[in-house]
Amino acid sequence: MAADYYQTLGVSRSASQEEIRKAYKRLARENHPDSKPGDDAAAERFKQAAEAYEVLGDAEKRKKYDQFGEHWKHADQLGGQPFGGGGGRGANPADMFGQGGVDLEDLFGGMFGGGGAGGGRRRRSGPRPGADVEDVIRIPFQLAATGGTYDVTLRKDGQVSTYALKIPAGIDDGAKLRIAGQGGPGTNGGPPGDVIVTVRVAPHPYFRRDGDNVLLDLPISVVEATLGAKVDCPTLDGDIVSLTVPPGTSSGAKLRLKGKGFPNRKSGQRGDQFAIIKIVSPKDLTDDARELMQQFANAAPQSPRTGLW
Repeated sequence: MAADYYQTLGVSRSASQEEIRKAYKRLARENHPDSKPGDDAAAERFKQAAEAYEVLGDAEKRKKYDQFGEHWKHADQLGGQPFGGGGGRGANPADMFGQGGVDLEDLFGGMFGGGGAGGGRRRRSGPRPGADVEDVIRIPFQLAATGGTYDVTLRKDGQVSTYALKIPAGIDDGAKLRIAGQGGPGTNGGPPGDVIVTVRVAPHPYFRRDGDNVLLDLPISVVEATLGAKVDCPTLDGDIVSLTVPPGTSSGAKLRLKGKGFPNRKSGQRGDQFAIIKIVSPKDLTDDARELMQQFANAAPQSPRTGLW
């Protein structure tokens, strides 16, 4: 009994053409003789997958196969009946596989070599998928956080086209995305390869990423750090929030903004934003300001290094 082409590719009978193409491409890569030299079982699976894709990958051939099964090639010869009838012509093996019928070399992808009725014809290889093409894009930091689309320019067969590549929210620097069917051309009816896009994330002027969290250096004055204050702080969403700096805050302290970081690709939950306090001392003081600072030093003489060593 002939193999079921759908079972050979591991897809359902209702599979889309794209699903069939992907299934064949996966099997072809896994079992190609170049990948598994000397593996007869893999070579057989490769041949069967190529044979199945030659039929199911063509919409017209697939339609006939769905109607007539293994006899799909002879549907026209048999008047639309898979087992004869109609014009009075039966399913004679000589009619089906003899002169003018099925080409065994075509059917079996040249597995019988160059001998036989072909009189020394060269062995034919089955459909082979095209090569994948590598590309690199550099996206803005904000786009990596929020997700969206990024226009990728592709050059193929002398033509230039623009493809709107979907960027998932929270994508990591170095992640790879696939543009199906836009790579190198296939051979012998094989599907084209894909474009594999490596995503690089450009640095931000003041945000930086730490896993799903976002870090920001927040400069504050000595007075704000000492007495406490409400200070403006930008967020990854583009908003400005009022952040409370507690009295006596030291440089290096981290103030947390919950849920203002990158979304996690798996859970969808967002990380946090941490504002890292940087106390900035004034370089130029007026005489009055210097006198006030001296008064402050006299009123709080204890050194912050007391007891450290």
